[in-house]
Amino acid sequence: MAQKDSVEALSNAKKMTIICTKGSLDWAYPPFILATTAAAMDVDVTMFFTFYGLTLLNKDLKLKVTPLGNPAMAMPMGGMHMSMPNMVGMIPGVTDMASVMMKNLIKKKGVASIEELREAAVLSDVKMIGCQMTLDLFEMDKGDMIDEVELGGAATWMAHALESDINLFM
Repeated sequence: MAQKDSVEALSNAKKMTIICTKGSLDWAYPPFILATTAAAMDVDVTMFFTFYGLTLLNKDLKLKVTPLGNPAMAMPMGGMHMSMPNMVGMIPGVTDMASVMMKNLIKKKGVASIEELREAAVLSDVKMIGCQMTLDLFEMDKGDMIDEVELGGAATWMAHALESDINLFM
């Protein structure tokens, strides 16, 4: 009877995949927060990092926000929310300034860094697959990435996605 219960529990196990395509600070948070939250809820999570999202697996992260083309970006300043006109993002130094402001806000509010969320994902057994094609295309070095990365391609992700209850593209 106990074996039947464990087989039934396994058949009811939830699975989720997330495709990560963006490598900026603002686009790194959603997949890592969703992955670590799902893992904490006993969901089997696989993250597939492709194109610019592959840089999120680098040991040394140099993440910046993307103010250009992001008209919804508003930062709390002086008790109000200050919007940045889209064109301001084209001015040299604005991306760096906005990135420093965002990192300071993250720290001030006690929000986990991407490095901390990534480590939490590792500790929660979230499977992280780096796209081999992207690695080759951009002439990246696997040695620059965290040790827990598995390399694979679209077929590797598909094997996980076909068994998943939830598939997200970010």
